[in-house]
Amino acid sequence: MASVVDWADRELRLTEHVSVLVGAENGKYPSGNSLLVRGAGEAVIIDPSVDVVSMGGAPAPIDAVINSHSHEDHMPGNGLFTDARVHIHDDDLPGARSIDGLMEVYGLTGETREQFAAEVIEHFNYTPRPDAEGFTDGHVWDLGTVHVEAQHLPGHTRGHSGFRISDGVFFLSDIDLTGFGPYYGDVWSDLDQFDESLAAVRDEEAEYYVTFHHKGVIEGRERFLELLDSFHAVIPRRHEAMLEFLREPRTLDDMVAHRFVYRPHVDHTFADSVERRCASLHVQRMLERGEATEIAPGTYRAA
Repeated sequence: MASVVDWADRELRLTEHVSVLVGAENGKYPSGNSLLVRGAGEAVIIDPSVDVVSMGGAPAPIDAVINSHSHEDHMPGNGLFTDARVHIHDDDLPGARSIDGLMEVYGLTGETREQFAAEVIEHFNYTPRPDAEGFTDGHVWDLGTVHVEAQHLPGHTRGHSGFRISDGVFFLSDIDLTGFGPYYGDVWSDLDQFDESLAAVRDEEAEYYVTFHHKGVIEGRERFLELLDSFHAVIPRRHEAMLEFLREPRTLDDMVAHRFVYRPHVDHTFADSVERRCASLHVQRMLERGEATEIAPGTYRAA
């Protein structure tokens, strides 16, 4: 259990029990906005960010860490709160338990895998937690005077989850409502599941919606739905852009080089892997809908 530290102006108190530990630049990657929930019996932190690590802890003793999913930026504090329990959805347990498990989530191989694994350990304080416990949809943590309920929202990863806090707060995690749009670039990502999760989360009634990145706190359902619709609209927009690109015969390599997710100047270790996974998911959707055909092995053209 990391020591209690003073977050001063960076702790945003939403309710009596719920605070947002605001990350640098409002949670811009590689940072994030962690959620602290204090009950009469226990306190939990959801997705302890790199800022929580750099600050040396949280403004309360932590009994349990809850990870919304197994991505590097959501688990830095797993190794900081060594005396606390770690909880993550059953489907994402491998990513919390070992670095090899985390690399399997991304689906990286070869040199890219080695480079990114080193980066995750060095820059994100990745610490294996073989003791991590799994949970399933609907699991409730009763903290005394307040409770946290998990809602499974897969697509981003297999186990990606949001959290409903009884004080009227819903934590959206990486349904981050940004102009970048949904991220489904890993081997453990699924486009159809992401669509279904975005439809499901529309039903959430809360006073405050909190994203891990960028938007931070959204107050009121009307504003939330407005941002959610814009976020969801990125999926069909990408799809149409890819379909237009396939007016001429193209391969997945051509689509990766063209870039439909990241801008050309973005130089991430895993950028090509993300572009390939996203392109393959959209091409699969095109084939299923009869929007495109495979005119030669690995070469596609719009129908």
